[in-house]
Amino acid sequence: MENSFGIHEFLKQFTFLSEEDRSQFIAIGTAVTLDKEAYFIRENQICNKVAFLDKGTLRTFYYSSNDEEVSYCFTFPGTLISAYSSFLTGAGAVENIQAIEASRLLVFEKQDVEELIEKNPKWLLFSKLLAEQQYIEMEQRVLMLQREPAEVRYERLMEKQPDLLQKVPLQYIASYLGITKRHLSRLRQNFKSKRTNVL
Repeated sequence: MENSFGIHEFLKQFTFLSEEDRSQFIAIGTAVTLDKEAYFIRENQICNKVAFLDKGTLRTFYYSSNDEEVSYCFTFPGTLISAYSSFLTGAGAVENIQAIEASRLLVFEKQDVEELIEKNPKWLLFSKLLAEQQYIEMEQRVLMLQREPAEVRYERLMEKQPDLLQKVPLQYIASYLGITKRHLSRLRQNFKSKRTNVL
């Protein structure tokens, strides 16, 4: 696989994996490109793959009862992505994963991953750690929406993920924060004013 894929560095953070382990995992991946607005997975499809995002930006969203798109996750390079509940249970996905810009991924089929786990228990630990990480991120997302006012949510987003404003359309950010696009515009202006006064 091409050396340009950042998955080499991503896997190194799991120190229990040897160089041979990492090479075996990367070898079962397939390079895939997504055009802007193309889908990695659509709602109701069974997701039998997980991918490492090497380049680009992905958006995860679902449709509300009013048939409105609700964005709840953005994925940037250096991250694994999947419709995890579908991947684990074999049921249809409840979300859509779409490329916001042209993106490049290294895709791993579920069957290949499971075979690797059977051969090497280190990958079972790897899967467990990823599942725990997903749970923590989801819990933080729910708590953010329920406990923090919109202004705090926006400021926290700008501190942790400043790339969002550069790559993600404002209507998606507003949806992610649970506010209207007009409300987001006001928050942006207030945030800029605060920064200007501090400087």
